[in-house]
Amino acid sequence: MYIAEALSTRLSRSVTPAEVGFPSAEMLPDDFGTRYEDSVDVATETLAQLWRADVADDPQILRVPAHGTAGVAAALSWLVRGYSAVPRTAAGRRVGLPDIQAFRATVNAFSNLDNAYGGGQARKALVQFLGTEGTALLRGAYSDPVGRQLHAAVAEATLLAGWTAYDSGVHGAAQRYFIQALRLAQEAGDTLLAGSVLDAMSHQATFLRRHREAVDLARAARTGTQGKATATLSAHFYAMEARALACGGDARGSLSALSEASRLFEQRRPGDDPDWIAYFDEAELNAEFSHCLRDLGRHREAAMYASESLTNAGASTRSDFFVSMVLASGHAGQGNPEAAFRAAGEALTAGLSLKSARCLDYVRHFRSLIVPFEECSAAKEFIESFAENEMWVLSAQR
Repeated sequence: MYIAEALSTRLSRSVTPAEVGFPSAEMLPDDFGTRYEDSVDVATETLAQLWRADVADDPQILRVPAHGTAGVAAALSWLVRGYSAVPRTAAGRRVGLPDIQAFRATVNAFSNLDNAYGGGQARKALVQFLGTEGTALLRGAYSDPVGRQLHAAVAEATLLAGWTAYDSGVHGAAQRYFIQALRLAQEAGDTLLAGSVLDAMSHQATFLRRHREAVDLARAARTGTQGKATATLSAHFYAMEARALACGGDARGSLSALSEASRLFEQRRPGDDPDWIAYFDEAELNAEFSHCLRDLGRHREAAMYASESLTNAGASTRSDFFVSMVLASGHAGQGNPEAAFRAAGEALTAGLSLKSARCLDYVRHFRSLIVPFEECSAAKEFIESFAENEMWVLSAQR
């Protein structure tokens, strides 16, 4: 406590015991981190506290569920507010473009790890880095143009933290990171990045079976970026809407949204797109079709689009895993166990390095579809071959 007080005096700001390595007994409110703050300074301190609590394995962050309609409330706040950044004259270090470039390079390395090995591989290391370097940068002094780039860089990093938490099954923390990333994107004046954050929030809401919320978030992304979004981005927003509608059983609405996504995708000009949407290619579009058609029970078409996606895939081990399991589910839904087990076996073999709760969910879904085939020879051979496969073993646990 005395160390924290001494540092507070030295730095002319409040320093908590947790910041200097002592555990904090502070009880966080249930809705901590879910507010879309008016002040970016308050948002910065909220995010810094969120990072600290996550690194400290605080159960108030790691064990809480996604909070009600907080995502939709944050989307509305973003839609009705404008850019508000001002130059910082804080007592912290002077921040320049080289600092932001170094920060982005480090975050990019974490992004590559996430794509290759799943969110659980380096999530904690990412959050620890953000808690130290991200906090220091946000508390620094910078001009308005530098501030815009800084807030965009930290928003993208916080979005990645949200994705890794979501992929790890830590949904309450993921939602909080997404909301804070949205607030920082507003401060950066980066409308397209904000739309991408809402897109991610929609993706998570669909996974959690909150399909009405997911539809609203996807539509908010599209509405808020109207006239600014590239064709590629708009296509992805429609794809997220289609996923949410398929999850809710609205076949007509989902297919209509998919049709619009396809139409816009054909108009895309990749050179106009932000770097972070470059992954959304034809293989990814086919993957979105396959997921929607799977959820609508159209197994033959789901398998067809999944197979087409895998023909040109390879950008992400995890994405390939997802599509391979959709292919396996499509075959199972058609009553073709041999093809189903073959596709699932290829996915489980290729996915041995993945640390992803979402991947386990795909395997659990596949397990629910193969119950009618448990006595066939293909099933017995598969279970014998993969009895010790870690992902197959873990998928049997809840």
